[in-house]
Amino acid sequence: MFGEIAITLLKLAGALTIFLFALKLMSEGLQKFAGSKLRHILTKITGKPISGILAGTGVTAIIQSSTATTVMTVGFAGAGLLTLGGAIAVVMGANIGTTVTAWIITIFGLGGNGGDAKVPLMPMIIAAISLFFIFSKKNRMQYLGQTIIGLALLILGLGLMGDSVPPLDEDVAEKIASWGHWGYWSILLFIVVGAILCIILQTSSAMTAVILLMASQGWINFPTSIALVIGQNLGTTLTAQVVAMTTGTTGKRTARAHLVFNVAGALLFIIPFYPICNGVMFISRQLDSLLPNIPLLPLAITVFHTLFNVVTTIVLAFFIPQIEKLVTLMVPDKKGEGEEEFRLTYLEPTLLSTAELNLQSAKSEILEFSKRVLRMYTFLPGLRTAKNEEEFDAVLARISKYEGITDRMEMEISKFLTRVGSGDVSQHASERIGSMLRIIDNLESIGDAVYQIGITRKNKREDAVHFDEGLNTNLDHMTELVQKALDVMDANLHDYDHADLDAAYAAEHDINIYRDELRAKHLEALKQGTYDYSIGNAYSGLYALYEKLGDYVINVSEAIVGTKRVDE
Repeated sequence: MFGEIAITLLKLAGALTIFLFALKLMSEGLQKFAGSKLRHILTKITGKPISGILAGTGVTAIIQSSTATTVMTVGFAGAGLLTLGGAIAVVMGANIGTTVTAWIITIFGLGGNGGDAKVPLMPMIIAAISLFFIFSKKNRMQYLGQTIIGLALLILGLGLMGDSVPPLDEDVAEKIASWGHWGYWSILLFIVVGAILCIILQTSSAMTAVILLMASQGWINFPTSIALVIGQNLGTTLTAQVVAMTTGTTGKRTARAHLVFNVAGALLFIIPFYPICNGVMFISRQLDSLLPNIPLLPLAITVFHTLFNVVTTIVLAFFIPQIEKLVTLMVPDKKGEGEEEFRLTYLEPTLLSTAELNLQSAKSEILEFSKRVLRMYTFLPGLRTAKNEEEFDAVLARISKYEGITDRMEMEISKFLTRVGSGDVSQHASERIGSMLRIIDNLESIGDAVYQIGITRKNKREDAVHFDEGLNTNLDHMTELVQKALDVMDANLHDYDHADLDAAYAAEHDINIYRDELRAKHLEALKQGTYDYSIGNAYSGLYALYEKLGDYVINVSEAIVGTKRVDE
């Protein structure tokens, strides 16, 4: 008896493993096949909720991963390319997109196998079709082949799961049926069970497959199935909350919006529960005549799953501003949380399975890196205008602290990109990773250069070296030219697609021309003895450091344009 149970559980575990692997294979294949186009879809979102909902639905339906869609959405919102309201609309659409998996399982997995029960015909045909793509010399065709093989394995895994479920004993059937005789308490019980199972499986797609199989095998009736589906939708929100714990304020608010959406949907459908069950079953019977090979109960469950997400989205779309205010109250801005503490906002190591889309998270983190570097640069004038030693030391301490932050940010982002690149990524993604590594290396070098300018100022002060008004004016103008170059660099980092390399080169040209002018005047001043060697050494060291900083700045813009060319 124990041996039979163990074998059955092993069969179920193996079949579920094949199903989950197939889902991952199909999702990653679609992501690599679609490439950067998925990111561009989200950047075209307008201020209207319908555009965000449609984008979220389309992207999630394509990549079969609402989590991946959420990662991109949080990244764009953090980068200022999406408002929180727009991000909420995308998350709503992502919930609709997840229903595509249920339809694939219902139509192909439960209604389209055919042939020998032990060797289903449908997955064999689909796998055979992949032969036309996997041996192609074009990467995109290979990714499409990977997607098709993933679909075949998904259907095969689903069939194996169904074959592994033992016949339902009459006593067990009566016991399960008795749990459904407690009215709304039964509904609440199975909602909790559905949420717990979804949390355990860590994927709503696998939970959907389990519910459909249990229903098709006669383990559960229709109302119980519906309650499990509602619970599954609630269970998916916990994963989002856990992931958001390591993100910034925008990520947490987006996760809370996901929770609010699903809780509101559950309440919307629980109150008129039984009338909805009757209405869904009526619709399903009409569809059953069009899809005769699909069992009625799994079809009805899939119809409800779709109806739940579509209706909830339509209703709550009118309340996006209110949801935005609610999640802002739930996750307020942290008072006293300054920029002078090291933290990563967008990078979440647990999401490395979506390698192609994690690049958006890295891009958003690089924007934060640039923000820190620009902030660090604005401290430099304070070193010259400091009225006393305490004020000077305080400014230099801030620069030193930021230099340590830039070092750690470069290290952590580099580690993240390296881990993403070590996975199965496309050539396109690999080249983007190379460009991003070059960007963060030069951003860190800018931080180093700012720190070196600070140290040079410190040495000058300790050696009692004083510049006259003319030298200070020259350095102030050089500071302004470098600031202009930094501003161009930061603008390019915000919009890779419209990076202005001409403006970047013009800013660098102005820095180089002025450096040459200062060098010529400096050499002439030394010849004429206008100032002594110690003043000249400190002065030339400073304008040379500013010019070197400008070199790092142009390197960033060149790497951005290199990334843009990869996308094209």
